[in-house]
Amino acid sequence: MKELIDNHVYERELLAKGIDLIAGVDEVGRGPLVGPVVTACVILPPNYELEGLTDSKKLSPKKREFFYDIILRDAISVSIGMRSEKVIDEINIYEATKEAMYEAIAGSKVKPQHVLIDAMKLENLDIPSTSIIKGDLKSITIAAASVIAKVTRDRMLVELDKKYPVYGFKKNMGYGTKEHVEAIKKYGIIPEHRKTFKPVSDNLDHLYKN
Repeated sequence: MKELIDNHVYERELLAKGIDLIAGVDEVGRGPLVGPVVTACVILPPNYELEGLTDSKKLSPKKREFFYDIILRDAISVSIGMRSEKVIDEINIYEATKEAMYEAIAGSKVKPQHVLIDAMKLENLDIPSTSIIKGDLKSITIAAASVIAKVTRDRMLVELDKKYPVYGFKKNMGYGTKEHVEAIKKYGIIPEHRKTFKPVSDNLDHLYKN
């Protein structure tokens, strides 16, 4: 039997110290070959429960959409940060992700007292924070941010798929699947591709022509 992970441990510890404005921060889109990296900052009500909410990668698209609507309805604050493929190419994906996380936190309509971050460390944050490895599994607040970021980015890729259907973005969400890579080799690259990511960088002279 699979062991159940208690995803309220960090929140309970902070609540016990009188800290109730707890933000969860997560990112989506560090690995894909196309599009922005998207981050979300979510503050949930104290002792919030939402059965089944976990790392967005472990949820079906239908479940993610279901939780997305509930989180938007119930959360104290939801904010998004984003860095484009151009910025990713200029400063690298790690730094772009950090910038997007800072933006999401700064955009919160309520300033959090503590920030729980999935894996990343934000050294210049003026708010106490905790970096948690696999935080989207261990913290319900980070899981909520994971869902918001994932649905936000996926919707963008669905729109991009309408413009460039040959790449299969609706299915691969910009990741380097066999279908996507073969389409790059056959049709070339689009402006939204990350030029510093292989195999995009191997096809810089092969531009998509509609």
